[in-house]
Amino acid sequence: MNRGVVLSETSNLSVRHQWGKFFQGLFLFSTVIGLIVLGILILTVVDKTFTLVAVTNKVDPATLADRPLEELSAEELRQILRDKLRPARLRTIERDMGPIAQMGEADLTALIMAEIVKPTTRASYPLFQSLTRRAEIEAEIRKEYPDAQIYFKAWLSWDFLQRSMATNPDLAGVRQAIKGSLLIILITILFAFPIGVGAAIYLEEYADKRNRINRILQTNIENLAGVPSIIYGILGLAVFVRALAPITSGAAFGMDAGSGRTILSGGLTMALLVLPILIISSQEALRAVPNSLREASFAMGATRWQTIWHHVLPYALPGILTGTILAVSRALGETAPLILVGASSLINKDPQSVFSFFTALPFQIYNWTVRPQPEFRNIAAAAILVLLAVLLSLNATAIVLRNRLSKRL
Repeated sequence: MNRGVVLSETSNLSVRHQWGKFFQGLFLFSTVIGLIVLGILILTVVDKTFTLVAVTNKVDPATLADRPLEELSAEELRQILRDKLRPARLRTIERDMGPIAQMGEADLTALIMAEIVKPTTRASYPLFQSLTRRAEIEAEIRKEYPDAQIYFKAWLSWDFLQRSMATNPDLAGVRQAIKGSLLIILITILFAFPIGVGAAIYLEEYADKRNRINRILQTNIENLAGVPSIIYGILGLAVFVRALAPITSGAAFGMDAGSGRTILSGGLTMALLVLPILIISSQEALRAVPNSLREASFAMGATRWQTIWHHVLPYALPGILTGTILAVSRALGETAPLILVGASSLINKDPQSVFSFFTALPFQIYNWTVRPQPEFRNIAAAAILVLLAVLLSLNATAIVLRNRLSKRL
């Protein structure tokens, strides 16, 4: 070989290796940037969730009984409510939350704290600031609020998960929001998964791709995946909340909630939102199945449906479940459609069925972050951690299921 050609080839190889190292470094840089941003996000949330607080009570809980409220029986707690609250206020509470005679000790204690003790956080300092300037902060609090109790407070606690929603951030919880989000996701999966997978099977295994109608259908599904979620909210409001109100309110089943702004409407709207994502991801999974598998099945005399059911679907199922994980993650974090469909910003009753009024974690986080009081941002940060925990738990379940199915192949 000519010496000049050899030198040219060596030079080209060196340049290609240099470009390869450049892109490797670029990809590593992108990954590091992503991890840094994620770390900053998590640290910011944690900084707001665990804070040093100054709290004052309108009534000292020690003056209500000779023992701590947690040690009192339900009847003793009811008696405190009867003694300290006016009858008109008791009637209002029973109208909104149900008879106090049927409440448990935890609900009665929370009611006493909200209606009689009324703790108020006067000041809240982020975690890192509290750790580095604690003495200075305490002196500042003593000067401004001499009677305040100063302590570190974890806004994310077991009580926060169990408590009902409230207008006081010190007493607010996410019990109804967690139940609402889980029910909405359950309805979303029940409706979107079979319809999405079924549509993907038809488009990939049965539909003639040369047919113009099928091509238009495929193009529109791909476009729908990019439509803003607020549009789906408007669609859900028009169709599920208004047009199908007799069904979504439960009136057709003798369980009328009063309007179509129910969990069922929220779940169906979310199902519409994630349906294009599910169809597209399922189609990609079906395309990844080797054609040789189908041809071998046909050669053995199997019908098309038998080939799909026994060979194509089991092979594609891990990919379909991956798409489902992405779809569920999006549905769990969406807020805009729920605002239009009618999620409640303040609701004290747990959802009893799919025809109940509802709220959800992302909507509650949004609602708290726009409040002017800084303490609402603390409980919003705690709710973000709860939402992440719920999301990771659902995804982990789906990933375990997917991995088990993959091992069987």
